[in-house]
Amino acid sequence: MTTPLVFHPIYSQLDLPERHRFPIEKYVGIRDELVRRGVDKARFITPSPVDLSFLTAYYDSNYVNALTTGALDKKAMRRIGFPWSQQLIERTRTAVAGTCLTATLALEQGKALNLTGGYHHAFADFGSGFCLFNDLYLAAKTMQQTPSIDNVLIIDLDVHQGDGTAKLAEDDRDIFTLSIHGEKNFPYRKQLSDIDIGLAKGAEDDEYLGTLEEALTLASRQFQPDAIIYDAGVDVHVNDDLGHLHISTQGVYERDKKVFALADRLGVPIAAVIGGGYQRDIAALVDVHIQLYRAAGVID
Repeated sequence: MTTPLVFHPIYSQLDLPERHRFPIEKYVGIRDELVRRGVDKARFITPSPVDLSFLTAYYDSNYVNALTTGALDKKAMRRIGFPWSQQLIERTRTAVAGTCLTATLALEQGKALNLTGGYHHAFADFGSGFCLFNDLYLAAKTMQQTPSIDNVLIIDLDVHQGDGTAKLAEDDRDIFTLSIHGEKNFPYRKQLSDIDIGLAKGAEDDEYLGTLEEALTLASRQFQPDAIIYDAGVDVHVNDDLGHLHISTQGVYERDKKVFALADRLGVPIAAVIGGGYQRDIAALVDVHIQLYRAAGVID
């Protein structure tokens, strides 16, 4: 069975100020590298922008309306970290839709991957840290619209804690949040996930992978998921500009394999997104992100 891949060119279409910290080119870079490694261009499935009514069903309608119309105040936009533009809104709506589509395709095919996603710093009524709307939470809710899916496990291995996801899901007994992150890193004010593990600066492969193994075992004992959503952020990498952990490229690959192996063991579908990664060398960054697709068996 062919693993679905979700991509839209708009993922990498956003005019940003020169030297802006967000590596907008990486998404098309991942698509191009997958094609170079033999993935047929026709295999990519294109999402359409998420409907605003779907956003307001779960998020504060005043925030959604102010953000999408450009009426959000400057302080709130600074917290997000992007200048407002209609292009930003279209890109965000499409990226969020891509993760929800990935969740739906995972239920159908057992596994699916988005070439963006992981906007885990967005809360119900404000955005933060390059995140406008929390796609992970919306993807979980999308999965739960299927009668056979009650419990969704969100595994967030981005170097930054999934604070928005933790807060959104805090009253959802049927969404279990696991975050392994850098303790001394953004966000400075952490939220309470169901399992939170903060690692010290400089943590290396052995400690990281051992911690992950224990956390996955604990999560699967505490919670019986019907589906998994995986945020495979690569800002844990040793060369990442914002990460402060020392995880090798091989370590990232082994990490991703462990998560897919858990889904296989439990016999549940898994939807994966690429999360953060902030090397300025886009080719080097793409090489780390591509480990997710290797681990998923999309490429060798």
